[in-house]
Amino acid sequence: MKVVCLSGGVGGAKLVAGLHDVLGAGELTVIGNVGDDLEVLGLHVSPDLDSVLYGLAGLNDTERGWGRAGETWQALESARAWGGEDWFMLGDRDLGLHLVRTQALRSGERLSEITERLVRTTGLATRLLPVTDDRVRTHVVTPAGRFAFQEWFVARRHEDEVDALLYEGAEDATPAPGVVEALESADTIVIAPSNPFVSIHPILAVPGITRAVEARRARSVAVSPLIGGKAVRGPLDRMMLRLLGGTSPAHVKRCYEGLLDVLVIDGADASATSDGHVVVTDTLMDDRDAARRLARTTLEAAMDGTS
Repeated sequence: MKVVCLSGGVGGAKLVAGLHDVLGAGELTVIGNVGDDLEVLGLHVSPDLDSVLYGLAGLNDTERGWGRAGETWQALESARAWGGEDWFMLGDRDLGLHLVRTQALRSGERLSEITERLVRTTGLATRLLPVTDDRVRTHVVTPAGRFAFQEWFVARRHEDEVDALLYEGAEDATPAPGVVEALESADTIVIAPSNPFVSIHPILAVPGITRAVEARRARSVAVSPLIGGKAVRGPLDRMMLRLLGGTSPAHVKRCYEGLLDVLVIDGADASATSDGHVVVTDTLMDDRDAARRLARTTLEAAMDGTS
């Protein structure tokens, strides 16, 4: 079975790890968001790609929910003491990956080539592809102004309400090698429980991606990122209320119009829908076993199509 998963950060990375565990070697391809990428202290950071990579390799901090396990912060503390910016948390273990990536980019390698080598270094058979090698950056439009995603999310603690999102550079971007081909040859397409606006839509904004999903021969299934109409973490429920007017399963499906055959939702949202193309299960991934269970249910949902 060939499975392609569109994924953003923490929630997506958890499901990706579950899919990796229940599928055979080499059966999973992950297409990752790069709209969150940024430069910090001169280093190129790809937060969503790194979350997936760390999760797959078992290097992630499961308690904090992001970054490396066993992290320390001496380099950042030193940078702060010398007057460097410190609003974005770069840990000592995390720095090693960013140093390698930044050096390779400056030598002319493409992000997709570097990411493939990083995955290979971990010994994983799963493929991790950035949606594009071109520069795409998510910007958030708020009553206080327009901000780069990480500035709004981290520095401003995502307290500003969101009026619109812009995916700078997306319309001129080209899918990275292998991305469209993976979608076209997939037996199942999975949309991870990531924030649609800031994690999945930047992927779909790259020309050719939405078209490939719309023209799919495979069944497509999304896992709702909401439980009881609330985000597990982050501002998604607030964003959906403001931008779509609600947080029901129907509102989640509106984020992916024309792209889904079935939606997997949590039992806490079952009473909010009568849609036949919905599968109800426990979607909270509080450990890797739970991620495996959800991954199995998601794949079964894609095959069955209805609850």
